[in-house]
Amino acid sequence: MLEIGSRVEHPKYGPGVVIDVRTDAHVITFIEHGVKTISLDYSEMTVVEAVPPYKDRVSFYDMEKALTALLRRWSGITELIPIADKWRGGVMIIQPVNKELKPKEIPTDTFFHKIVMIREKLRVLEQKINNSPKLSDDERIEWQQYITRIYGTLTTFNELFADKSDHFVGQKGGN
Repeated sequence: MLEIGSRVEHPKYGPGVVIDVRTDAHVITFIEHGVKTISLDYSEMTVVEAVPPYKDRVSFYDMEKALTALLRRWSGITELIPIADKWRGGVMIIQPVNKELKPKEIPTDTFFHKIVMIREKLRVLEQKINNSPKLSDDERIEWQQYITRIYGTLTTFNELFADKSDHFVGQKGGN
């Protein structure tokens, strides 16, 4: 992210100066094209002269990221995790071996929601472990290893998630 006052060269608009920084974009005034809003993700622009970040200033972008992280951590508000489209509206059937007993049908969306809630509760537990003044570093590590193993067990359900970035991840190449 560029700071206000940084000079840039855009392949289409030419030379410009950053006049504002938003959460999703730089607002840049270009000599021949006026003020344009350029996405933070845009990578074709060349930085001619970057203004160093202010040491005492926190950007709105940084504040928003920090506030979002705090709200997720302490308020119980969970992010919306989408289920893969192929499972949306589906049904899971649990069939007992005894054919005289009725099978149990569970909406896939309901089951998925419960899996996501397990993850959220594990995250809260992880935070409580990390912030507990009563646990030694060795005890924290031991409990973290249990949580990592639980995440590893839950990788079975990664098939339900729409986005790979939401998948459970356990220990790599270990137990």
